Amino acid sequence: MTPAARWPKGRRMSSLHFVGGEKGGVGKSVVARLLAQLFIDRALPFTALDADLSHRALARYYADYTRSVDLDRLDSADQILDSALGADRLVLVDLPAQSHRALQRWIESTDVLNYAREMGVQLVSWHVTDGGFDSVSYIERVLAAPGDALQHVVVKNQGRSKDFSQFDASPAYQRLLEGGGHIVTLPELDSSVMYKIDRFGSSFWAAINTSEGQQALSALERRRAKLWLERAHAALEAACSWRPATERVSASGAPQRPESAEQQLEPAASNELVAT
Repeated sequence: MTPAARWPKGRRMSSLHFVGGEKGGVGKSVVARLLAQLFIDRALPFTALDADLSHRALARYYADYTRSVDLDRLDSADQILDSALGADRLVLVDLPAQSHRALQRWIESTDVLNYAREMGVQLVSWHVTDGGFDSVSYIERVLAAPGDALQHVVVKNQGRSKDFSQFDASPAYQRLLEGGGHIVTLPELDSSVMYKIDRFGSSFWAAINTSEGQQALSALERRRAKLWLERAHAALEAACSWRPATERVSASGAPQRPESAEQQLEPAASNELVAT
């Protein structure tokens, strides 16, 4: 049974979403910001925790929803799971680069995986990749870990690379799909527009809705940002990792790959959920 299949269909629950990539510069904070904006746009109750104390991107762009957490301190890291208890909400955690050891220390010392299962909290790990060797190797190591209770989503970030052939040919690719994981292709936003949004310190909503002032994008830049946001959200939402998923069973009784796996998220080019 896949991790996603453990959760009863239709049941509401809290879920923890860890957004990382271990390697710096793959665009994980952009994905965290996109998820935050998606939760806001869909009116989903959520709490955001920024564990990247060096950059604090999530805290900077979504300050009203975010507080900081220090993974090196167990009492601070406890906020992650505490935020999911007692109410049905999403908890979004933006992880820093090279955070695997600190996160694993907290998980093992607190027996987080079993406790989360007991409390009905779903755990989702979003792995943002640029398709490079270091990034793919890390995903392989994580997916090869025995007894993994997390649902995994790999995000191919086209804003950092267009070549993901190394990941597609890796053991991690097949292991991910066989385990019920998902693959999302995130489209690229024009670099000059992304630069302005980052420089202005704008949320994605503010970037596409501010038409006056020194921090306003031009009309066509706002149009490009709006289209990109819609496409990015469609790609991320296709994973539906914040909703319970069920495992399909064939007529022979053998488990089948869920429809929300690779064939849905990365279909034929005519249906690709990326910018064209």
